Amino acid sequence: MTTTRYPRSPNIELGGMVHLGRLIDKIRLRHAGLIPDYNYFTTGFDKYLVEFLQLNPQEFERRVLEGGTDEELLQWVYAHGRRPSVEEARQWNERILTGGPKDEGTRQRFQSRLVEVAAKRGVPVTALPSASTWVDIIELDEGRM
Repeated sequence: MTTTRYPRSPNIELGGMVHLGRLIDKIRLRHAGLIPDYNYFTTGFDKYLVEFLQLNPQEFERRVLEGGTDEELLQWVYAHGRRPSVEEARQWNERILTGGPKDEGTRQRFQSRLVEVAAKRGVPVTALPSASTWVDIIELDEGRM
């Protein structure tokens, strides 16, 4: 039986950007069979990050699977995508870390995720710590909140 492991928190910065280390972890864990198989490059923060860094997702995945340190992978990103300015990285971080539901559809999806996390923990939604961002949902789901 395979045990699911979680990638690092989206709050942790690599190269001054949140979520990049998490995406690297997701690629490694997926290919090790430790997280569910899904296409991380077509949805959510993963998709936005690849677009922000102007990376070819398949080339990035291939490079991550070749191995190397976070710093080596970061240098590859800069050489094969784009190197955001400090201000661009700050804006990226703010957008990711403060983003929450913006309309009725996403509010419903957010609430559904809270219900899923509560069910996974065996508690009512009201027993969960307060969550207002998508990063909060990830942190709740992965037990860091």
